[in-house]
Amino acid sequence: MVSEHASPLAVAGGVDSGGQNVHVAALSAALARSGHDVRVFTRSDSVDLPPRVATVDGYTVEHVPAGPAEPIAKDELIDLMPAFGQYLGERLAAEPADIIHAHFWMSGVAAMIAGRQLAIPVAQTFHALGVVKQRHQGAADTSPPQRMVTESSLCRSVDRVIATCTDEVFELRPLGLPVDRTSVVPCGVDLDRFRPEGPAVPRGALPHRVLVISRLVPRKGIEEVVRACAGIPDVELIVAGGPPESELATDREANRLRAIAAQLGVLDRVIFTGRVPHEDMPALIRSADVVAHTPWYEPFGIVPLEAMACGRPVVASAVGGLTDSVVSGVTGLLVAPRDPDQVRQALQALLDDPALREGFGAAGLARAHRRFGWDRVAAQTESVYRRTAAGSSISRCRRWGGCGERSRGRAAARTRGLRTADPPGRPLGDGSGGCPRRRWPVAGGGQRGQCRAGPAPDRGTGGSVRR
Repeated sequence: MVSEHASPLAVAGGVDSGGQNVHVAALSAALARSGHDVRVFTRSDSVDLPPRVATVDGYTVEHVPAGPAEPIAKDELIDLMPAFGQYLGERLAAEPADIIHAHFWMSGVAAMIAGRQLAIPVAQTFHALGVVKQRHQGAADTSPPQRMVTESSLCRSVDRVIATCTDEVFELRPLGLPVDRTSVVPCGVDLDRFRPEGPAVPRGALPHRVLVISRLVPRKGIEEVVRACAGIPDVELIVAGGPPESELATDREANRLRAIAAQLGVLDRVIFTGRVPHEDMPALIRSADVVAHTPWYEPFGIVPLEAMACGRPVVASAVGGLTDSVVSGVTGLLVAPRDPDQVRQALQALLDDPALREGFGAAGLARAHRRFGWDRVAAQTESVYRRTAAGSSISRCRRWGGCGERSRGRAAARTRGLRTADPPGRPLGDGSGGCPRRRWPVAGGGQRGQCRAGPAPDRGTGGSVRR
């Protein structure tokens, strides 16, 4: 696994940490439970971090020395990816891998540097796309200028893209992603931790509680929930996420939202908790009548799954992966993004009807167990890994008498049964046997190649998301 900015050891809830941290940690743990050797490579952002950490969940985290060992904003990391990729290649040459799974576009740049150097197949999960971010944020988008062209290049160069929802596939196709190199595997939820039974955080004096769990950034749509709750009497709104509680007073978005709540006369009913440890989230969710998740856009969204696993109904925006996870009228209600009046109506309908809340909660719980447990997600991911390794451009060139690039790997998520039988000592990437290079841009200039043959079609059906 390559997750350049989102360490599985980091606390979710900061500006640059959230669902991807949880996704990488949980998927790695589930694959390790299945008997695989999983290593997660993430950038070292502190001099106090050890080079390697063996986690209690069975996978190893390796801190990559790329750039200064200090926090750097996510959007400023692109220039460090060549160094990250070079280090990754050195480590995988010493301890081989069957497949590299890159998380986020910058991780894909680093993964391609190492993967093509060592002839290891690369799978890519974007988690978010520059074209979508630009569409919704416009001038406020702080992404590096080369993001969209690099994402398009990755679509054409990696062996497989693992999308997290069907909506993402529609966004990826115009970027040049071949349909036969696409799989859909959803995010998951920890069903042992998130369940209806267990303690709940004490409630206040008001009869109803609405909960938002989110990073404090405008695109998460918290403002819409604040405005919606202003039109509903006798409800308190809990906003969990962002910096630690002690730092909320200096947080720009927290102060902006407080000012809106004060203007609407509901500041006394809107409570900001600051960052909440992930292990404390189930008790907070159980304390709520409804969980609201109304971003402007959302690649997938783990919060609705956690709410469903706790038996709580969800009000969510009808965007991105939320249309895959939340079934409107069954497990919750979907609303238009950036529409506080629709949010208010949906919340009011649920708060006024205890039986409806109970029914939606029960249906959501069943859906979470049926489709979104991490062990199920890991099994789907493993199936995609196997097809990717068997049908990658490396395997096809070898099968057709092409360049014979030698795969040295087991896995950055090492997968059993993927060993190839190519003869030892064949040169890496020498282009022998008529294997012309396909070029694609990487940060800082330079080029990496991939066999023209491309990967084999995916004829499997695993990993799809169905209603």
